[in-house]
Amino acid sequence: QVQVMESGGGQVRAGGSLRLSCTASGRAIRFYVGWFRQAPGKEREFVGSFRWDTGATYYADSVKGRFTISRDDSRDTVTLQMNSLEPEDTAVYYCASGPLSTISPQKLRAYNTWGPGTQVTVSS
Repeated sequence: QVQVMESGGGQVRAGGSLRLSCTASGRAIRFYVGWFRQAPGKEREFVGSFRWDTGATYYADSVKGRFTISRDDSRDTVTLQMNSLEPEDTAVYYCASGPLSTISPQKLRAYNTWGPGTQVTVSS
């Protein structure tokens, strides 16, 4: 069974950049990898998704043009490059993997394996 782990969180000033990585152990990541985030007092929300077999990506409107998801085949890793960060991006970021299904990759229930999360803090 695949397990996933996030890394790369930290603190940055507004306008700065961070790169998060989602690394698999056990079986390799296949099909969908999703990135979500949860700010204090708010529900977990979709950030973006990556389909492993086609390389297709999809982003939430709030991050489109600023965040980019890509993969590193050699390390079975999916990265989330975050540029032009804003204080509103402050949250715990989670990666998740899930199978191909009819459930939209924007939905939490599309994913069956979640990482523990990594904190991203953007100061003004």
